[in-house]
Amino acid sequence: MIGKNIKELRKRRGYTLSELAEQANISKSYLSNIERNLNKNPSLEVMNKIAHVLNVDIMTLLKTDIDHDTHLYIEKEWIDFVSELKELGMKKDQIEQYKTLIEFIKWQKQNSERK
Repeated sequence: MIGKNIKELRKRRGYTLSELAEQANISKSYLSNIERNLNKNPSLEVMNKIAHVLNVDIMTLLKTDIDHDTHLYIEKEWIDFVSELKELGMKKDQIEQYKTLIEFIKWQKQNSERK
């Protein structure tokens, strides 16, 4: 399943097998073996390299029920955003307050467009 996820993400991101292998600094044949599930247990180091190039977190590569069409996978930029919020000192319970604020802004915008 890992191989299928990598292959789908690679194609979705527009990388050839050679491009992804080069940018992840692994051999093309090794990547091909992973994608074809001939190597079903790549190292964590290799998985991190591939995830970094594909701009996703490693859990996305490991998921068995990945659904690319509905974008249920977590992109690296979201992981980075949440990490930045944590570094700024934001707590989980504070996020709920911001969700309320965002909903209010959306409501306000919808009402102003109707006028």
